[in-house]
Amino acid sequence: MAVRDIILYPHPILKQVCEPLEPTTDLGREVARDLVETLDSGRGVGLAAPQIGLPYRVIVVDAGRNPKREGQGRFILFNPEIQAQSGQQVMREGCLSIPDYTGDVRRSAEVVVRGLDTEGEEVVVTATSYEAVVFQHELDHLDGILFLDRITNVKTDLYRRKTR
Repeated sequence: MAVRDIILYPHPILKQVCEPLEPTTDLGREVARDLVETLDSGRGVGLAAPQIGLPYRVIVVDAGRNPKREGQGRFILFNPEIQAQSGQQVMREGCLSIPDYTGDVRRSAEVVVRGLDTEGEEVVVTATSYEAVVFQHELDHLDGILFLDRITNVKTDLYRRKTR
């Protein structure tokens, strides 16, 4: 188990499409542990494997880590996919891999995400509002998409962080 460094933009791994990973393998268990330990060691409400330098389709989401928001708990998902989405919302997003900026991003207001848990069992999560944004943000990382790619107008929707 290890806390890993967060990979920062413009590192090329952040723009790669990641490979599926079986959760019950030694590598799968190691990736899950490292994601959880790295998230727990700092700020943030979600983390994807490429953000710690690993090109696999694994995320951890825990929206409740934000004291101003609610979440359903911690989810560690392997090979997650959005099964359904509805509504729209614009929310300010940040990213551990792009620490100096935030941006207004349009996302679905509700998503249904399917993936495998650490035991290889199928999990289906319905997330709304802030938690839906966190899931969408982390799943984007698995396809090499950053929140910067989703900003409509860089001049009006991208902001330099005042404090961290």
